[in-house]
Amino acid sequence: LHLCHHNLESIDTTSTTKHDLLLEVCYAAKYEGDLIKTHYTEHQVTNPDTKSQICTELARSFADIGDIIRGKDLFRGYDEKDRKEKEQLDNNLKEIFQKIQENNKSKLGQLKLDQVREYWWALNRNDVWKAITCGAGESDKYFRDTCSKGGTYNKCHCNDGDVLTNFDYVPQFLR
Repeated sequence: LHLCHHNLESIDTTSTTKHDLLLEVCYAAKYEGDLIKTHYTEHQVTNPDTKSQICTELARSFADIGDIIRGKDLFRGYDEKDRKEKEQLDNNLKEIFQKIQENNKSKLGQLKLDQVREYWWALNRNDVWKAITCGAGESDKYFRDTCSKGGTYNKCHCNDGDVLTNFDYVPQFLR
């Protein structure tokens, strides 16, 4: 996951709006989705019998983004440099969420910081899903029907606009 290298690690922590954070997260998610689509296509050519599908790969990465945003990421890095980058990212996010909380005291003032992070993710996960899947093809489908009320979907999206996965709420060690 390349969130550390694309916008979030170097995000301006003086930002006080949740919209700035959403823009940065969506930008990073779009970049991640494009990388996955490129590598998945290459993998599919050399491994035509693969059972994995692009929407599943995007859903897993989306869930990882959710874990990072909510402060629940279990992966601490491949090496010391990677660990430091992840620690810096988490520190930046804590600072940003504290500022968001301070600027929205009437709504968020009584919440703990981890609850503010959860709240932000719940409000914005649909936009992050749109960003990470924007490069999906018309015929790309999830491995099973997950849209509410039996709805159909294409381009890794439910037609009613719902995010087609709840992987982001499955604990990381179970995915």
